[in-house]
Amino acid sequence: MSHYQQPLDVTTLPSWQTLREHRQMMQGFNMREAFKADPRRFEMFSTGSCGLFLDYSKNLITSRTRDLLVELAREAGVEQAARAMFNGEPVNASERRPALHTALRRPMGDSLIVDGRNLMRDVHGALAQMTDIVGRIHNHLWRGYNDKPITDVVNIGIGGSFLGPQLVSEALLPFTQQSGVRCHYLANIDGSEFREVMANLDAQTTLFIVSSKSFGTLETLKNAQAARSWYLSRGGSEERLYRHFIAVTSNAQAAIDFGILEKNIFPMWDWVGGRYSLWSAIGLPIALAIGMSNFKDLLSGAYAMDQHFLHQPFESNMPVLLALLGIWYHNFWGAESYAFLPYDHHLRNFVKHLQQMDMESNGKSVRQDGSAVSVGTGPVIWGGVGCNGQHAYHQLLHQGTPLIPADFIVPVVNHNPVADHHEWLYANCLSQSQALMLGKTREEVETELRDGGMDEQAIQRLAPHKVVPGNRPSNTLVMESLSPARLGSLIALYEHKVFVQSVIWGINAFDQWGVELGKDLGKAVYQRLTRYENDNAEDASTQGLIDYFRGRHRG
Repeated sequence: MSHYQQPLDVTTLPSWQTLREHRQMMQGFNMREAFKADPRRFEMFSTGSCGLFLDYSKNLITSRTRDLLVELAREAGVEQAARAMFNGEPVNASERRPALHTALRRPMGDSLIVDGRNLMRDVHGALAQMTDIVGRIHNHLWRGYNDKPITDVVNIGIGGSFLGPQLVSEALLPFTQQSGVRCHYLANIDGSEFREVMANLDAQTTLFIVSSKSFGTLETLKNAQAARSWYLSRGGSEERLYRHFIAVTSNAQAAIDFGILEKNIFPMWDWVGGRYSLWSAIGLPIALAIGMSNFKDLLSGAYAMDQHFLHQPFESNMPVLLALLGIWYHNFWGAESYAFLPYDHHLRNFVKHLQQMDMESNGKSVRQDGSAVSVGTGPVIWGGVGCNGQHAYHQLLHQGTPLIPADFIVPVVNHNPVADHHEWLYANCLSQSQALMLGKTREEVETELRDGGMDEQAIQRLAPHKVVPGNRPSNTLVMESLSPARLGSLIALYEHKVFVQSVIWGINAFDQWGVELGKDLGKAVYQRLTRYENDNAEDASTQGLIDYFRGRHRG
C-alpha cells in the first residue's frame, strides 16, 4: 500500500505562487462584462452528475483561474489523498486511524481489507441488523411493554449523532408516510428541550435510541437517564426496558449496564467520525422514518458521488471545483464566511449539518505534522432557507462590505405543489444569484428614479443608497428532486469538498480535539457549582459567575 505524503506548505507550490499573481490581475474582473463578452460562459462553467447540476459561472473566475486552481489540487496531491482515504490508510494522523465513512455506502460484494480484516462484512452485517429491526417495528412485531406497536422513536444523541439524522429524516419527510413511525430528536442537555420532546409521547409506544460512541457523552447520557426515569414513571418496568431502549455505541458493556440487551446494541467504529456517521447505524432513526429501501437509496446516491469524486477529471469534478472555489475566495480574496441558501423547506436544517461538517473538520490551526498553518483555514459557515433569508440577511450579501460567496441549492420538483408557489420559489433562487452578480449601478438607479418622476435633488439624495455593487460570487446547485438518492449525493458532495480543502491546507479533517477542552473544564465547574468546594476557579471571571449562580439559583 502506498502511503500519501502531503507537501510541507501549500504556499511553496508553484501553482499557489502563480495564483497570487493571477489574483492581482483579476482585481478589475467584472462578471457582468464577462457574460456579455462570452455567450458560452454558462456552458463553460457548469457540470452535472448524480442527479445534481452545478452552475458555477457566476464566479470571479476565467478559464485561466480554473486551470490554475486545478493545478493546485494536483500539486497538493488531492488525487493521492482521496485514494488513500478510500483505501483505508490512516489519513487521520493525530489518532492514527483511517476515515472510512465512504465504506458505509459501498455495495454488497465489495471488499476492503484494513489490518487484515474485511470491513465490508462488518458494514453489511450492521445493515442486516438494521433491516431486521426496522422490519419488525414497521410490521408491528416489536411492541412496547403493554404490547402496543411502536409509533414514536426518540433519538438521543448530540453532534453527528443528531445533526445528520435529523437533517435527512426531515428532508425526506415525503418518504415517511408508509412507515407509521414519527421521529424525534433529543440533543441539548437543557431540560426545556427534554420537556418539549416528551410532552405528547406515550411511554407504551415510544422507543429510544441512545447514540453515543462512548456511551458516556454527558448530554446524551443525562438525557438517556432522564428518558429511562420518564419511562419508569409512566408504567414501564425494568424487566421490559429492552422493548423501549436501543443503543448505537462502541461501548457495549456500558449500554448493557444501562439495561439495554446485547442484541439491541448496534456497532460504531473508530474509523467513522461522528459528523460522517449518518450512513451507519447512527442512521437508524432515518431508516425507521423512511424505510430500509429508501435508506439504501440514500447510500447508493452517496456511493455514486464517491465514484464521481474518485474518477471524474478535476475540471468537471463537482466536489473538487467547489473546494477550489472556496480556497480561491478564502485565501486569495479574503472571504471569512460562506453562505448556504437552500430553497426548500425540507432542507431547513442542511446548514446546521454543514456547519459541523465543515467547521469541526477544517477549524484547525496546525497541519497534519503538527506545524502551524501558513494560510487561513475553515471559513464561518452560515445561512438558511432562501426566501426567508431574502427578508433578513440577504441585505448584507447584496450591499454589505464583506465578500461572502454563496451556494444556492434548489430542486426542480417540489413534493408539495401549491398553485404556482414552486415556480416563484425557483424564480426567487435564480433572481437572487443574478442580483448578486449584476448589481445595480448608480447610472441605472438614477435612470430608474427619473423614469419614476422623482425630482433631481431627491434623486441625488436617494441614489447612493440604492446602488448595489454586484460582482458577488455564487454557485447554484439544482437537484432533479429531493429524493433519497439525490440527497445522498448532495451530502457526499459536501463531505468531499471539505476533505479536498483539508488536503490543500494540509490539515486533518477527521479529528476534533478543540471540542474536548470545554468538556473537561465543564466537569470542574460543575463540581464547584454543586459541591461548593473551597478552591477557586483558575480565573476571577469564572469564579465570579459561579458565585453569581450560587447566590441566585433555586435548585
